[in-house]
Amino acid sequence: MTGLSDSFQRPINYLRISVTDRCNLRCIYCLPAEGIGLMPRQALLTYEEIYTVAKAAAELGINKIRITGGEPLVRSGLPKLIQMLAQIDAIDDISLTTNGTLLSGYAAELKSAGLRRVNVSLDTLKQDKFEFITRRTTSLGDVLDGIEVARSAGLNPVKLNMVVMSGINDDELLDLATKTITDEWHVRFIELMPSAGVSTRASQFVPVSDMRKRLELLGELEPCLPSVGNGPAKYFRLPHARGTIGFITPISEHFCFHCNRLRLTADGKLRPCLLTDYEIDLKLPLRRGISSAGLKQLIKEAVTNKPLRHHLAEGYTPKNRPFSQVGG
Repeated sequence: MTGLSDSFQRPINYLRISVTDRCNLRCIYCLPAEGIGLMPRQALLTYEEIYTVAKAAAELGINKIRITGGEPLVRSGLPKLIQMLAQIDAIDDISLTTNGTLLSGYAAELKSAGLRRVNVSLDTLKQDKFEFITRRTTSLGDVLDGIEVARSAGLNPVKLNMVVMSGINDDELLDLATKTITDEWHVRFIELMPSAGVSTRASQFVPVSDMRKRLELLGELEPCLPSVGNGPAKYFRLPHARGTIGFITPISEHFCFHCNRLRLTADGKLRPCLLTDYEIDLKLPLRRGISSAGLKQLIKEAVTNKPLRHHLAEGYTPKNRPFSQVGG
């Protein structure tokens, strides 16, 4: 293993893999109400092709993988992919991001296959608001059940991600934070980001500085280190809490200078940055029989072209793909 670093000397050791652009929800910050034109099945990388990319990346220095979507659990046979990836010697952490609606039925099997932990999107604790945000009548109880089943299966720590939106769910900040005391939850509050094809209003944006001020009603936030994780969140604990509170600040305090990740889209494009449109096609070379050395060269090319930072503050929004296609 030689290790990967980009042109700004940032070590790159983390690969996020989107396995599908399909999702059983239509969250207002992620997808338009009508959804998007879905990729035909043959356009998606097979599990064998994903394994080939992951193995080449691991031999270059990638040691952490996160499976994303869309909603990854709507793709059939996902535990098979987890099992394949777990056999790559250099990979020491495999995690999953999910909306949680299907998690209770898969958690034990995923754990047995080699999955280490899960992140669950949970933007509200109220059923009516859940239906508004997701544009579906799915039961919030399914998500809450999935969280508890995942914890019981040993997929710990289960981290809960809340995208905070003014006038929509920001009135539940204290409720979610209290869960870190009463239920040992690990909650992460995320600033709203613009996404291709999705209309979000500036008035819905809540900076983390504002979130923290509101949480002071529960006590002083003490900085702490995460037990595991590779992401940009900064972690804290409330008094007497065993759970943690994380803040993710892609807008107000961007963390690009510490970014360690690449993204593989479901249709085989390798993206060095979530918030730019640059990507390298790996699918066509894979299907034309590219050698392992050739594949590694393409991965290195993506790393070399990783930008220093995104430009959301200057008004630039990626145009080509919504989050459902690049894994968020």
